[in-house]
Amino acid sequence: MILNTGARTDTVQYYTPWLLRRFEEGFVYTRNPLFPHKVTKYELSPDKIDCVLFCSKNYAPILPHLRRITDRYRTYFHYTITAYGSDVEPNVPPIGESIRTLAELEKIVGRERIAWRYDPVLLTKEYTVERHLETFAYMAERLAPHVSRCIFSFVEVYKKLETNMPELILLTQEDRTRLAAGLGVAAQKYGIWLQTCGTNGDYSRYGIHSSGCATLEILGKANGCAFKDVRHKGLRAGCHCIESRDIGAYDTCPNGCKYCYANKSHARALENYRRHDPASPLLLGHLEEGDELICGNQSSFLKPASGQMSLFGD
Repeated sequence: MILNTGARTDTVQYYTPWLLRRFEEGFVYTRNPLFPHKVTKYELSPDKIDCVLFCSKNYAPILPHLRRITDRYRTYFHYTITAYGSDVEPNVPPIGESIRTLAELEKIVGRERIAWRYDPVLLTKEYTVERHLETFAYMAERLAPHVSRCIFSFVEVYKKLETNMPELILLTQEDRTRLAAGLGVAAQKYGIWLQTCGTNGDYSRYGIHSSGCATLEILGKANGCAFKDVRHKGLRAGCHCIESRDIGAYDTCPNGCKYCYANKSHARALENYRRHDPASPLLLGHLEEGDELICGNQSSFLKPASGQMSLFGD
């Protein structure tokens, strides 16, 4: 089973004590967002988890404790660093600080286990095509020694985003082409493998690859292990990633990013954050009367261990 810690909220930045406790106690509960009274239990022993996926905009809180996880589990890290300031991402560290934190993360986990996410790419009067290209090149030069790849995507405009960001300028096909061409040039200059996320078009003519952000091939190469050749179902339409089990919860991230899809409102996320109990097996709340607790399917994607290299002695 692939364990995903960061698709629904920034677990690392805001819930590190809870996450560490879950690994120490060896299990976690997660509430089904569509059927709230269905709660799934996952065992977190290393023999049950093929790889732990992280995605965060600030790894600083977990860095002093990270080896408690990386010494026992295969891991892979997505680090989102964009061109935006506090006007768009109110509680995300500034670019320089984020670059320094990523460099510290790389010292612990190595370059091959980190992917830099530059997404979503959106336009406003402040964040023009030219500003994106200038900022991306600046960041690429400094991040190239520390990351194995970069993933970008163009923003998906949904109704809530139109409300939260009235300053948003819709991307034209010309904008997308100029951005892809410029990002591709900078990535090639600094030796970064650049790829799109999901179905954002074919930009292979600019040296941009189309792939899943977390495929078994990527995870296996990063961790020195071999996975079975299985179909990648993805996490949503157009996604090419291997299926994973997310242990987070929506409406719990206090970052306040205007483009966020995981919060219905920033106020609700802050209120839920205040309600969080680090001792609970659930990220948000506790088991309630009427909840149905089931054991999750934790089938392994790993090939049989005989004759293959392993970093973990299994």
